[in-house]
Amino acid sequence: MSPENDQNNQPSAEGSNSAEPKAGASSTIHPAGMQAQSAAGAAAAVARAPQASETPSAATPESIAEPQPAASTLPAASESVPAETQTATEDAAETSETMDQLLDQFSTPQAAAEGEIFDGRVLAVTDAGVVVDVGGKFEGLVPAQEFVDSGNAIEFGEGQTIEVERLHERKDGYVLLSYTRAHRRKVWERIEKAYREHTSLTGKVLERIKGGLVVDIGVRSFLPASQIELRPVHDLDGWKDREVEVRVLKLNRKRGNVVVSHRAILEEEQKAKRDALAETIAEGAVVTGTVKNVTDYGIFIDLGGLDGLLHVSDLVWGRAPHPSSVANAGDQIQVQVLKFDKEKQRISLGRKQLLPDPWANVPERFPAGTRVHGKVVGVTDYGAFVQIESGVEGLVHVSEMSWSKHIKHPSKIVKVSDDVDVVVLEVKPEQRRISLGLKQTLADPWEKAAEKYPVGSIVSGRVRNLSDFGAFVELEEGMEGLIHISDVSWTERIKHPSERFKKGDTVEAKVLKVDGQNRRLSLGIKQVKDIWANWFADHKIGDIIKGKVARTTDFGAFVELAEGIEALCHISEIEERRPKGEREQVKPSRNARVASVLASGQEYDFKVLRLEPEQRKISLSYRAAQKQAERQEIQSFRSSKSSPNATIGDAIMAKRQSS
Repeated sequence: MSPENDQNNQPSAEGSNSAEPKAGASSTIHPAGMQAQSAAGAAAAVARAPQASETPSAATPESIAEPQPAASTLPAASESVPAETQTATEDAAETSETMDQLLDQFSTPQAAAEGEIFDGRVLAVTDAGVVVDVGGKFEGLVPAQEFVDSGNAIEFGEGQTIEVERLHERKDGYVLLSYTRAHRRKVWERIEKAYREHTSLTGKVLERIKGGLVVDIGVRSFLPASQIELRPVHDLDGWKDREVEVRVLKLNRKRGNVVVSHRAILEEEQKAKRDALAETIAEGAVVTGTVKNVTDYGIFIDLGGLDGLLHVSDLVWGRAPHPSSVANAGDQIQVQVLKFDKEKQRISLGRKQLLPDPWANVPERFPAGTRVHGKVVGVTDYGAFVQIESGVEGLVHVSEMSWSKHIKHPSKIVKVSDDVDVVVLEVKPEQRRISLGLKQTLADPWEKAAEKYPVGSIVSGRVRNLSDFGAFVELEEGMEGLIHISDVSWTERIKHPSERFKKGDTVEAKVLKVDGQNRRLSLGIKQVKDIWANWFADHKIGDIIKGKVARTTDFGAFVELAEGIEALCHISEIEERRPKGEREQVKPSRNARVASVLASGQEYDFKVLRLEPEQRKISLSYRAAQKQAERQEIQSFRSSKSSPNATIGDAIMAKRQSS
């Protein structure tokens, strides 16, 4: 509309005349030309990618025909319209209808983008694959090789609608499609949704593999054996071809790994039942349940969603028989709730609590010190159980079976079903325990130990045990003495008793001490033959004696003076004291210095410096013996010379000349 028309708001004669020829031109365009022009306009509209809300009639008319007159230039409906003008209007309407049809023809959807999933109609099944019409004026092909690789047969028929995914390749004029990829994407989306929302899937067990089962839920998934049932499943082959409801536990789409569980669903169902039952159970209540399983240690009872354990110790008072003798699977049994842990949902049940308690007056009927008769009902490594009354048992500990300390096993003393007399040692009614003694019915050998084995007497016994500090010798049943390692030899340094004894050896020893109250007896072997007393009687301090060097140490040398008698010559009594300057010089080790003067196995003269008879110790001096020998030589030399002025140097020179 021109500016003049805007100002006058009325069409001018010139404008009216110019509009009519344009309308007439539009109505006289050849249909073929219009079709071509409309096609060009439609192609341009498609190239501009119109929105889905645009209609074909909204395409730009400028690309198809000349612009139509403005609405203000058309005559009103009430005015009389000339015949020519009416004919032109009808032609324009017909032309517009033809244009809409052309635009509809060229506005068909374009080919789907690569990777898009959409529905298609099966046109034909050929050797090359499945031909699918997906609209958009193109046909696609699902290659037959896809079904060969997947191992699935082609079961599609003409006209069937299937989901496919477009690939980026073409073949024989077809756009390649994939049915498997589309199907797998849908399956994975369903699996991922179930994993996120913790919902269940139904699958079919395909086969058994190591560690579990393979379940088909659209893809092959792994069902571990531990995730099949609430309890271990031993027959996995029986699950093959079964439909099973599972829950996705782990998912790795990139690797194609899926781990599922049937047990998770069962646990949720069981938890719901447990939560409902937990609100109605209270400790102390008497309930009736069904025996679910019988084991060596008790009976599991189903209370209607929660399992409780009736432990073997709560079956009957006293020693209980095997649980299978009380109830079998499927039996109804009445029990009492002893303890209920709501957090862990564990229930402890009892049956004997519904029976009379035989421990009600045990302390009054069996006080400590009472001698009773009983029957051995059980033997363990640590003792024997004796039934002194129905439902009342006591323990005879292995240490209370015999006065001897060397009982290998209680079964060496008693056997099951033996009748024995025992003495009640202690009663603990709150713990339902009675301590019994068997040896208390026998004579105690320690009561007369001091009379039978007086100090100083020589006894004979068998070595029963060795320890780091000595050897235990059994004199009789229940009577043992200890030979301490320090009482084995007067002179030898024994590091372990095994150097002199072994189990089973018979030895003679002297009784050194008897302590009947603490049940101890000290023995000694070296005291049996006291060679030291005679030696001390024959020698005194200052004597020069001969001895053989037995061994050298850093602090001196041990010298054997007689068989079984050794003395010590300290390093300070072996070598001469050196001047202070020489001491500061580097010198060999002490042991080397001792060995350089006194060689092991050689005899030398020594002087007795100190005697300690009580401790059997003798101290010697090699240096003092050498000096005394030198003085004797000087005196002898002086007596052999006429000159009274002879010196030590003269004596040494004379000795060298004589040698």
